[in-house]
Amino acid sequence: MSLALKDRSTLPFALLLALGMTATVGGALGFEHIGGYIPCALCLLQRLPYYYGIPVAVLAALSAALGGPSWLTRLLLLVVGVMMLVGAGLGVYHAGAEWGFWEGPATCATTAQGISQNAGDLLGDLDAKKPPSCTEASLRVLGLSFAGWNVIASLILAAIAFAGVRAKKAS
Repeated sequence: MSLALKDRSTLPFALLLALGMTATVGGALGFEHIGGYIPCALCLLQRLPYYYGIPVAVLAALSAALGGPSWLTRLLLLVVGVMMLVGAGLGVYHAGAEWGFWEGPATCATTAQGISQNAGDLLGDLDAKKPPSCTEASLRVLGLSFAGWNVIASLILAAIAFAGVRAKKAS
């Protein structure tokens, strides 16, 4: 079978998904490690669909690029789309708890990453690090918290994944 006959119609969707998911979770990690925002337990939970989905999106891209079976590539995109819907659902729950629409989890503790063990640096670290809370947004941009922005990002990424599943085969 020549390369021209292989279906590569899903490749742009898979690549866009892998890049978009990497940029989204990379931004969250940047706010954590550069900005000093310690994620709460729900924030960390919302990252899981990205951590699991990025490799699946890369596999979908490889399948499309190497001429793998169309059904396999589309199945991988479908799995990523479902993962992003789960991520959106987690974000809705978290954002709703932040806005007081419903109660958040009974406990929302994470380890204080980046806090120094040195007593001399401890006060400086505590001043620099923002304490995590599942019911209070640590930052709002254009009125949305990190959880709210995650809902938007997850829905966009899910739409890209599902568009890739439905993409017409190249003839």
